[in-house]
Amino acid sequence: MEEKKEKSYVSLPYFGVPRLLPYLKRYRLQILTMVLLGIAGSAVDSAFPLFNRYAINHFIGEKTLSGLGVFVLLYAVTLLAQVVANFTSTYLCSNIEISINRDLRDVSFNHLQTLSFSYFNQNNVGYIHARVMSDTGRIGELVAWHFMDLVWNLSYLIMIFVVMIRMNLRLALFMLALIPPMILVFIFFQKKLVTLHRRIREINSKITSDFNEGITGAKTIKTLVVEDTIRNDFEKDTADMKRTSVHSTRVSALFGASMSLVSSIALALVLWQGGNLTMERVMEIGTLSVFMSYALNMIEPIQMIIETFSMLIQSQVNIERLMRLIDTESDVADSKEVTEKYGDTFNPKKENWEELHGDVEFKDVSFMYPDGDEWVLEHFNLKIPQGTNVAIVGETGAGKSTLVNLVCRFFEPTKGQVLIDGRDARERSQLWLHSNIGYVLQTPHLFSGSVRENLMYGNPTATDDEIWRALDIVSARGVVERMDKGLDSEVGEGGDLLSTGEKQLLSFARAILADPRILVLDEATSSIDTVTEKIIQDAIGTVIKGRTSFVIAHRLSTVVDADVILVVKDGKIIEQGRHADLMKAGGYYHSLFTRQYEDMATENAFAG
Repeated sequence: MEEKKEKSYVSLPYFGVPRLLPYLKRYRLQILTMVLLGIAGSAVDSAFPLFNRYAINHFIGEKTLSGLGVFVLLYAVTLLAQVVANFTSTYLCSNIEISINRDLRDVSFNHLQTLSFSYFNQNNVGYIHARVMSDTGRIGELVAWHFMDLVWNLSYLIMIFVVMIRMNLRLALFMLALIPPMILVFIFFQKKLVTLHRRIREINSKITSDFNEGITGAKTIKTLVVEDTIRNDFEKDTADMKRTSVHSTRVSALFGASMSLVSSIALALVLWQGGNLTMERVMEIGTLSVFMSYALNMIEPIQMIIETFSMLIQSQVNIERLMRLIDTESDVADSKEVTEKYGDTFNPKKENWEELHGDVEFKDVSFMYPDGDEWVLEHFNLKIPQGTNVAIVGETGAGKSTLVNLVCRFFEPTKGQVLIDGRDARERSQLWLHSNIGYVLQTPHLFSGSVRENLMYGNPTATDDEIWRALDIVSARGVVERMDKGLDSEVGEGGDLLSTGEKQLLSFARAILADPRILVLDEATSSIDTVTEKIIQDAIGTVIKGRTSFVIAHRLSTVVDADVILVVKDGKIIEQGRHADLMKAGGYYHSLFTRQYEDMATENAFAG
């Protein structure tokens, strides 16, 4: 599903090139040089048959070697010019392609960092990845290589027809009449091949997906005993790939044979017409050789021009998709005035940042998710003084993260205000707020790299002593000391070399290392074992002192000492207060706590 604020491009004129112009301006000199080299290279290529003409008419026809030295020298210079033009144009094309790929990927990736959560909720990873990597790659290839091919082939055809018209108008017009049939044959096969290649890519994607699921889901496959089903599905797809690929190869072979036939017919007709003109002494043999050479060589440029236009049409989709990403507006954005004073995500003006104390207030807040149609909060008011421990509880899927997302400004209130230290959060930059928030997720995520590198994401200037102190607070020193290289040990992709509990301890230490004024724990202990949970719970009591904290909890026994408990049901806050008051009220919280306590008692009885 596309994000609502993505712009729609039904049809971009001129293959979407105008939208690319801002990103091509810095390379305009290189592109102009590339075009001139393309024209010069095609001029050189079109000149070689003229050397053959002179050699046949002069050296062979007149049986003389006069002027041979000059001829050889000019031929060598022309050959050298061809080599230089080809080398330089190839270098320029490669440089332009790589540079444009880099620029577009930087722009799109950096823009992704500014988008709100709703964009990532509504667009899957594969869809975004295809835009940043595949689409930019196709665009770079389009601007460099396909544009160069178009320039060279068009200029080559124009030049050879100008030469042929000057040599013999009658035979030149005859050759021009052969072009439409060639184009029709090419278009007929091109449509079939494009359809087949698209089908092959689709099947290949499915095979890749099957292969990936067969590996990542190996344990599930074995426990369900569905190896035979998985194998049959995979073999069905590979058989489909073989069948479609063979059909594509057959069509390609027929296409090649057809073009060879057309080329041979064109050559035969040129020989027939040219031979008659030669017999009538209207045209010299050397001139006939030029026409024969051009008849053979014009097939490929015509093919390439049609293929290039086909690629231009296909690449329009890539341009449109990338431009939709780059033009997507974030649901949460700083105003121009805020950016001027506090800076943006990549250029912060920290000298203007005020100290954050931690007072939070919801002032008549109503909220509806961007892709929703129901109010999650309506006229909600709550003051949270600095140092308050707020617990948010409710059943799975009840909407416990909504309040935290508003405090962290991952979403904006639809109505009302969220005040931080008495000021609307929108009056200061997102980066200022996020730099003062420590967030520990339910599912811990570590970046590829060492333990030290991961912890220093919390504080890039942290010393080793500060890192070890943070590890001690969460009792994670032992985890790191057991690793081969200590702080320099690799954690693997996504932290895969560590257990879930170890990853959670390190992510908790990372949040503490940032020394945040607001701490958010999003069910941080729900996916770890009871021993690790006890370690973290003991650490939480120490860490939250003096900080405003929001604890989203699944186990209600962990929040009985919270200053205020917010009870969420069906996305709405239905109760709030301290544990004792909520239990005395005998409402929904009392029901949740009692049921969970009874379940735990039953589990302990069975364990005993």
